[in-house]
Amino acid sequence: MAAGKSGSSRMLEPLKHPSKKSRRDRSLGKSSGRSSRDEAMEQQIWKKLPEDLFEPVIARLPIATFFCFRSVCQRWNSLLTSQSFSQHCAQVPQANPWFYTVTHEHANSGAMYDPSMKKWYHPTISTLPAELIVLPVASAGGLVCFLDIYRQNFYVCNPLTQSLKELPARSVRVGSRASVGMTVNGNSTSAGYKILLVGCDGEYEIYDSVTKSWSHPENMPADIKLPLSLNFRSHAVSIDSTLYFMHSDPEGIVSYDMATGVWMQYIIPAPLHLTDHMLAECDGRILLVGLLTKNAATCICIWELQKMTFLWKEVDRMPNVWCLDFYGKHVRMTCLGNKGLLMLSLRSRQMNRLVTYNIASREWVKVPACLVPHGRKRQWVAHGTAFYPCLTAMA
Repeated sequence: MAAGKSGSSRMLEPLKHPSKKSRRDRSLGKSSGRSSRDEAMEQQIWKKLPEDLFEPVIARLPIATFFCFRSVCQRWNSLLTSQSFSQHCAQVPQANPWFYTVTHEHANSGAMYDPSMKKWYHPTISTLPAELIVLPVASAGGLVCFLDIYRQNFYVCNPLTQSLKELPARSVRVGSRASVGMTVNGNSTSAGYKILLVGCDGEYEIYDSVTKSWSHPENMPADIKLPLSLNFRSHAVSIDSTLYFMHSDPEGIVSYDMATGVWMQYIIPAPLHLTDHMLAECDGRILLVGLLTKNAATCICIWELQKMTFLWKEVDRMPNVWCLDFYGKHVRMTCLGNKGLLMLSLRSRQMNRLVTYNIASREWVKVPACLVPHGRKRQWVAHGTAFYPCLTAMA
C-alpha cells in the first residue's frame, strides 16, 4: 500500500516546466540565436529563385498587396507594363469583383471595397481635376468608365494603377435620362474596348478605343418602342458582346450586340409590388434584383429570367430576420454592382446599410461601414459599380 500510495502521488504531481521568459527575452533570444550563416543561407535561397517563377508568383498574390509591392523597387513597378506579366495575370482566375463607390460627403473622390478582405480603400485619382464631380457608370476588363455629370465628359480609368484617359467630345449631348454600357474586344482590354451611350429617345453613340473616336449610327429600329426609361444609375448587363438595359414602358429588356450592331426588345412583365430594381448577371444568366414593398412590409428578392417562357422566376430573397429591420420604413435601394456579386445600398431616414449578395452561393453578407479616412465618421455611399481588378489594364 505504501508503494501504491507513493506511486499515485507521483502521478498527481504537476509537470515541471522550464521557467517562462518574458516576451522581450524571447525576442532577444531569437535574434541572438540566429547566426549570420543562417541569414546567408536564406539570402542564397531567394537569390536563386528561378526567373521563370518570379512573374507567375507575383501575379497570384492578392490584389490588395499591389499597393505595397509596387513601391519595393523599380523592377517590380515596371511589371505593370510587362507583356509577359500581363499574360500571367490573364491566366489567374478572377474571383469576386471589387466595388468602386462614390459617397455623398466626397463626390469627387471614391472608395473601393474588397469583399474578399472585407476592407475599404480610399484612392485618389490625382490626374482628375479636383473640381470635377464624376460618377462611375460602367466597367469592363478592369477599367471603370466615369462621367462628369456637369460637362458630360467621359473618362476611363484603372482605379488600381490610376491609368486615365479623357475621351474625346461627343457630337450629341444627352441629358441625365441615359444609360452607359461597356464591353472589351476579346478577353482583355489589350485588344481594345467599346462604350455605348444610349438616350431615352433612341439616339446612341459608340466609342471605340481602337479608333479613339465616337461613332453616331442611325437611331434604333422602328419596332422598338420609345421613349426608353433610363438613367445613369441603371447599369447595363454585359454577356459576351451584348449589352442589356431595363425598359419600364413597356416592361422588359432592350439589348444591343456590339459585334453585329443588332437591337432587340423583349416584353417581360415585372413582378407585382416591385419598386427599386436593376438587372444582374451570373454565368450568362440574366437576373433581376428588386425591392418588394406591400403595405408596411419590405423585402429584397432575386428573380431569374427563364429562357423558354421569358418570365421572371423568384429564386431567392433576403432572410426574414433582416427584412424585419425594414418594417414600417420608407426604404430605397441602389444596386452598386451586378456582376456575380451584388452590393446593395439600403437607406432610409433611420438606416444606412450595405450588404452583398453572392448569386452563385446565395449568401448574404453585411458590409462594414465606409468610414472617412483617418476618422470615425460614417460615409453614405451614393453611387458605384463593380469591376474586376486588373493590374495590367491600360486606359
